[in-house]
Amino acid sequence: MSEVVRKIISIDESKCDGCGLCIPSCEEGALQIIDGKAKLIKDVYCDGLGNCLGECPRGAIKLIEREAEPFDEKAVEEHLSAGTVSCGAQQIRTMSAPAAVEKKEYLKDSKADAPEAELSHWPVQLHLVNPEARFLQNQDLLIAADCVPFAFADFHRQFLAARALVIGCPKLDDVEAYHHKLVEIFKKNNIKSITLVHLEVGCCYGLSRLVRAALQESGADIPLNETVIGVDGSIKE
Repeated sequence: MSEVVRKIISIDESKCDGCGLCIPSCEEGALQIIDGKAKLIKDVYCDGLGNCLGECPRGAIKLIEREAEPFDEKAVEEHLSAGTVSCGAQQIRTMSAPAAVEKKEYLKDSKADAPEAELSHWPVQLHLVNPEARFLQNQDLLIAADCVPFAFADFHRQFLAARALVIGCPKLDDVEAYHHKLVEIFKKNNIKSITLVHLEVGCCYGLSRLVRAALQESGADIPLNETVIGVDGSIKE
């Protein structure tokens, strides 16, 4: 396909902090977070309308004119149907699951063997948690994106056991309130360690940025370990 001079987005990586807020606004799935930066993965996926521009808090995205392959709607359809990872409402992915018969038999006959819940306190939603709650003091803290327990089957055993938990979604909730709450939690409790778990989708990387910024502002010296879960339930990193 020959290139033409047209409008297309350009990302200044020196300004991009990988927050991922631009990802859901691109219904064509042209953007992904790669190595901590937003990237235009293929010119043919970008329609040049710039819906993502207003979502970048650092002004890292702009429209330019350059030689590029023309926008290709058919390529976008194939790209999205292949299971592009994003928070965009148009981008849906279907994963294979264990046979329904096996699942029904497990639920019916294996209750005695079912794993036990590891949750030690309530509430867990970050907006509802008191920064001075007793369950946070002198604990290892697990910060998880809302969707993780649904994507990762062994969440309780591998991540939640012996940890205090707070959950949140930077796309749906008040990010500024999250930031202040996390700063207070890090300051007022002798947190031993932080385990951050989120999905590989763009908006979840905003949670990573939020936690790291709050930790830096708090001045607390707390070890941080970050795990990324694929929407297929695999551990990515």
